[in-house]
Amino acid sequence: MEREHGEKKRYIKVHFAVNVETREIVAMDVTTDDAHDSKVFPKLLEEAEKHGKIVKVYGDGAFDSSDIYEIPDSKGIEAAIKPRKNSRLDTPSEARGRNVSPYRCLGHQAWAKLKEYGKRWSVETAYSTFKQALGEFCIAKTLKNITKELTAKAFIYNMLVNL
Repeated sequence: MEREHGEKKRYIKVHFAVNVETREIVAMDVTTDDAHDSKVFPKLLEEAEKHGKIVKVYGDGAFDSSDIYEIPDSKGIEAAIKPRKNSRLDTPSEARGRNVSPYRCLGHQAWAKLKEYGKRWSVETAYSTFKQALGEFCIAKTLKNITKELTAKAFIYNMLVNL
């Protein structure tokens, strides 16, 4: 398609912060497909904090960076972010080092149990349920209106979760 028409078809990305206990969406951001998850993290965390005290954040390997670890650490929030397999122990971030060290020493299974990393699947379940119940497509065409549409869908999703 890109060669034929001269432009790449763009997509949107929906980023969620989910309460792992209630499975409610507590923060959401809609970006174009070129926005990395780690760039959206500070905004999501700030928005999620408006809904109550956060004691732990869970994230996959996309969030494994020194900058990301420093944000929750500065707020007294524990980070359970899966380090990359080749993560180094001499990281410049002390907060990241506190996570990488046990991961390297214990291995993934023991680290995951220690950090309760399995709770992260509540977020993946929320994504899956959201898409199954409300669809993967938007009717709106502009990013502003897509954001409004997805915000309404998130509201409906939260109502369904609370039935």
